[in-house]
Amino acid sequence: MATSGLAASPIKYCLHLPVQCPGLREKRVSASILGRSSCCTGSTQKYHPRRMPIVKCAMEASFGGSTDDSAAIFPRINVKDPYKRLGINEEASEDEIQAARNFLIQRYAGHKPSVDAIEAAHDKIIMQKFYDRKNPKIDINKKVREMKQSRFVQAVTSRFRTPATKFIVKTSIAFIVLGALTVLFPTEEGPTLQVAISLITAIYFIHDRLKSKLRAFLYGAGAFIFSWLLGTFLMVSVVPPILKGPMSLEVTTSLITYALLWVSSTYLI
Repeated sequence: MATSGLAASPIKYCLHLPVQCPGLREKRVSASILGRSSCCTGSTQKYHPRRMPIVKCAMEASFGGSTDDSAAIFPRINVKDPYKRLGINEEASEDEIQAARNFLIQRYAGHKPSVDAIEAAHDKIIMQKFYDRKNPKIDINKKVREMKQSRFVQAVTSRFRTPATKFIVKTSIAFIVLGALTVLFPTEEGPTLQVAISLITAIYFIHDRLKSKLRAFLYGAGAFIFSWLLGTFLMVSVVPPILKGPMSLEVTTSLITYALLWVSSTYLI
């Protein structure tokens, strides 16, 4: 048969579609421009594509095949920490704890020891949360941070500064000598002389740092009065007698006063 223009026979395409799903056999489909025919058998038939088996195979390939995964063992079954066993942190809310428990129970439902381990960790965390609500703990570190950040403490600490090491050694030696003289040579009238010398020493060291006579006198006198009153209060109301003898109260109070005067004369600005 003669044709004018371009003459061509129908072009056939044979598509080889391997399907890996169980129960489906390999098919060959041929398609032509003019119609559809089977390139394997030669007979002409319409091909109705089946989409569901192909989609099913893709899902199985993505999630690990069609093998039964219900008997998987929980990998953290022997972890002692209940939070680490569930894979959450200690700050997790109750909703997060419950969500982690439900997810793991659903995933490892086919293995009873795994389910028991997950349930035990969940119950332990819930009971600990309940106990903490009934018996709240005092966070000492938090309280210390809050106290340091208070205006009063910051105002007090801002009045102190660390001097040179040589100056710290000099003031330490002076007050240690005064303390030794007070303990070794007590008098019936009490350590009056040593206490007076400690006041003069504190004023001297404060003036040596601040170079101001007025501030040195005010700081020294104020520190002495505060130290003596605090030492007396501690010895009378809080601290039991440490030294023996008729003047043990005065001597111990003097030692506390020397310690506070040393801090004032060394670090107060």
